[in-house]
Amino acid sequence: MRCYDDPVEVRTGVVDGVEAPAQFVWRDRLWQVRAVAGHWVETAPWWHQPAVQGLLGLHDGPLDEPTHCLGGSTGEPARAGSVGSVASLVTDHEVWRVQAARGRLGAYGGFELVRDGETGRWRLTGCED
Repeated sequence: MRCYDDPVEVRTGVVDGVEAPAQFVWRDRLWQVRAVAGHWVETAPWWHQPAVQGLLGLHDGPLDEPTHCLGGSTGEPARAGSVGSVASLVTDHEVWRVQAARGRLGAYGGFELVRDGETGRWRLTGCED
């Protein structure tokens, strides 16, 4: 799966009998969700945030990239005073792994869509062709 961190517009609807992402626009193309392959909730990897690393004395430069698509380092230097609320550190992300297509006979692939529990914004974090 290729990793991305692209904002997407998502419309929800009933897919495979559950309320799920039904359509999304990624890179100016409309994708229709055909099937839901998985759905789960993850807590954001708060330990990767530069501010937390700085508070713990574990970070003086950019963090290594994580081995999965969700989360990661911003590459900004750690600042001890820049940690937001504790709630923002443990915000849940709703993850949907879906199969989607462009049009009836168009390109088809697997996608990972993530809805941020704090802001409600969606982003595409992974794609397999």
